[in-house]
Parts: sequence; C-alpha cells; structure tokens
Amino acid sequence: MIRILLAGQGGQGVLSAGRFLAESGLHEGKEVSYLPAYGPEMRGGTANCSVIISDEEIASPLCNEPDVLIALNAPSFHKFAPRVKSGGIIIVNGSISDSFAGRDDVRVYDVPANDLAIEAGDVRSANMIALGVLVEETGLVRKQSIVNCLQEKFAAKPHVLDCNRSAFEAGLAFVKK
Repeated sequence: MIRILLAGQGGQGVLSAGRFLAESGLHEGKEVSYLPAYGPEMRGGTANCSVIISDEEIASPLCNEPDVLIALNAPSFHKFAPRVKSGGIIIVNGSISDSFAGRDDVRVYDVPANDLAIEAGDVRSANMIALGVLVEETGLVRKQSIVNCLQEKFAAKPHVLDCNRSAFEAGLAFVKK
C-alpha cells in the first residue's frame, strides 16, 4: 500500500494528477482511494488530494502520514513535508519552491517542474512532470496506464494531450538523469 499526498495551489492540476493516478490504479485492477480537498476559491486557493493504491483492501482514505508527497508550491511543501513517513519520498516543484525539508530520513526530488513544463509546451503541465517522476521512481502504476488516462481525458484536445504526454515523459526522463 502506498499513500500519496498531492498538494499545491488551485489551478496547478493537483486534483487532476490525483485522478489520473487513481484511475490508472483502477485500470490495473488495484484497490484505490481518492480523496480531494480544496478551498472555496477555484484558482489561487489551496488544493490537495490523497491517493492510496494497494493490492489489498483499503481501510481508510485518510492520508495523515503519506509515503509520498508531491508539492507543487512552497506553502504546500513546508506544510506537508514534516508529515511524510520516514523513508518516504518528497517531490517538490523546485521552480517555485526551495527543497530544504530539514530531514535526512526522506528522499527529496527537487524537480524544476514549471521549467520542464514550459519546455514541454505549457506551464500548466507541471503536474504531469511530477507524476512522471513519481511513476518512474516508484513503479506504482504502469506508464502506459497514465498515458491511457491522458488519451481518454484529452481525446478532443490533441494539443493538450501532446503537451501533457510530453510533460509526463519529461518527468520520467528527469529521474533517469
């Protein structure tokens, strides 16, 4: 069982990335929990979601001590980094946040997600950069499962599909470097 907390600012695609991850797990026949949380603002407010993926039944959707944190902005990184389980992973958007977690018991990936997303075609795909890092590092779901979810979601928007797929692949490649 892996507990993932995705957090950032409204409009950064935190909830979308969580859904892609959860749907990928479902497509692979795994047990999945997806629990979004967001403020009353549509853009600019806080947003986070927890995703749990397991081969066994999930007793609770709560993610108080995540195995993995994806933080797409500095406030989310500083708020949630202390909660990550010892031995866990933190993926932080280094384009707009520092990456000092003050801990040596977690692996921190300082990913220039916004910069890589711009190279992929649109800064709004930074969420897919982070998702690529997560999938490459953990093998939590198959890469093709994420691509399939992107194709389902953006079938009518080929430019958005291409951009998000490129961003996801850039995240995969970032870990391999």
